[in-house]
Amino acid sequence: MQSILTVALTGGIACGKSIAAAVFKELGCYVHYSDKTAHQLMKPHTPAWKKIVHRYGRSILNPDQTINRSKLGKIVFENDQDRKFINRIIHPLVLEEKRKIVADLKKGGRYKIFISEAALTIESGFTGFYDKVVVVYCPSEVQLRRLMSRDGVSLSQAHRRIKSQMPAEDKKKYADYIIDSTGPVSSTVEQTEKVYRYLIQDYQLLQ
Repeated sequence: MQSILTVALTGGIACGKSIAAAVFKELGCYVHYSDKTAHQLMKPHTPAWKKIVHRYGRSILNPDQTINRSKLGKIVFENDQDRKFINRIIHPLVLEEKRKIVADLKKGGRYKIFISEAALTIESGFTGFYDKVVVVYCPSEVQLRRLMSRDGVSLSQAHRRIKSQMPAEDKKKYADYIIDSTGPVSSTVEQTEKVYRYLIQDYQLLQ
């Protein structure tokens, strides 16, 4: 069974994780998107769906019975207890999916590096699962501006969303590697490629 380097790719909301993830994927890494898995785990009538609907009622559902992510997002970004409730349900399930994928990848032997793109890796206490942690960082004022532009939210809404996560500056303390996305996209791409070369060296040390 081949070894595989497990890497957490994390950072604050609107800090540029998706750009780094796309570069890692193009370079041949297996990239797992935690948000997509969480969405799958909340499909109608799954255990997670039932718990969420039981707590918030059917008013958070779309006509096709799927959870309206915009309505749920508004709830969790505005209330700390609600956010913790959702995270307690979803995060362990997402981690279990990652364990299964990594086990399968080791058997397949096709990939050297498994990248988990997830905003809340550090907050959820799951950094111990990974060999390395990569944090994508930008200053809070840049993060705020990008979030408002990307999601079309107000200044106060953007502040609340950012405040719901660990400050980007604090996340840097957990990092083995930091990608500073403050500048142009080309700079983020260049730094990601450099981090990839370091990760290949880390992978070789596993052998």
